[in-house]
Amino acid sequence: MIQIPIESMNLMLLNVGLARHNADWNWKDISSPFIRIFYVTEGEAMVHLQKQNVLLRPRHLYIIPAYTVHSYECHGVFVHYYLHMYEGFKSEMNLQEVYELPTEVEGTEVTERLFEYLCDQLPDARLPQADPRSYDTTAQTSDYVARYRDMELWKKMELRGAMLMIMSHFIHKSRPRVWTGDERMKRVLEHIHAHIGDSIDVEKLAGVANVTKPYFIKLFKQEFGSSPVQYINNKKVERAQLLLYTTDKTVKEVAYTLGFNDQNYFIRMFHKMTGITPQEYRRRLK
Repeated sequence: MIQIPIESMNLMLLNVGLARHNADWNWKDISSPFIRIFYVTEGEAMVHLQKQNVLLRPRHLYIIPAYTVHSYECHGVFVHYYLHMYEGFKSEMNLQEVYELPTEVEGTEVTERLFEYLCDQLPDARLPQADPRSYDTTAQTSDYVARYRDMELWKKMELRGAMLMIMSHFIHKSRPRVWTGDERMKRVLEHIHAHIGDSIDVEKLAGVANVTKPYFIKLFKQEFGSSPVQYINNKKVERAQLLLYTTDKTVKEVAYTLGFNDQNYFIRMFHKMTGITPQEYRRRLK
């Protein structure tokens, strides 16, 4: 199993608040590069995921991983706390890659108090509107990121502690994600994530696994269902989406940050994997 040291869980808070709805929480095909957590206090609603429909019930916590396409459905009164956060830029694999997180867990007697604390401490972090299209924007997000970045260290530590306590509900009920039983492939995955901002050479990865390049490519595909290049590019595009969402870096700067010397190649690859260019992705967030 690949593990994440707790000191590497660099959770960054974007939004937190209490939302009250009455048959008006109905949005389709939502997807963002951040984690969404809900704690329901009253009523019911439905979240439609690709492989399951989840009924949201009182006194339960729910998590929607980053980059997950989903839809909301609500036909009556529905009151819930929400928490939006992302894992800061680091080299380790992220939580949802290391753990199979349950979508639903029961809350505890302190769960609601944790959300109340976060809301009290960050009243300006609540969403201006319920429609995700109104707040999933680079302008809004850059303000949220700057607000969190400029906090005093002690305040960040308090907030991070509360977020880790909320996340611990899901980790407690999770299972380690067994990507592979092959120690060579574990070393390869760790190398890829530690160097996601570099130009990663397949020949070098074969050396990490201590096998020949042709055998490494075959073995990687058997273990993970894609070629090494496809896997690397997918992780780079995910990181690019987060950078485009949370920073004001230009497309060229994002490409260089992720180890691409050829900006045009980066744009073509981003378009191939997402169906739009990086420029269009950012325009849609404006």
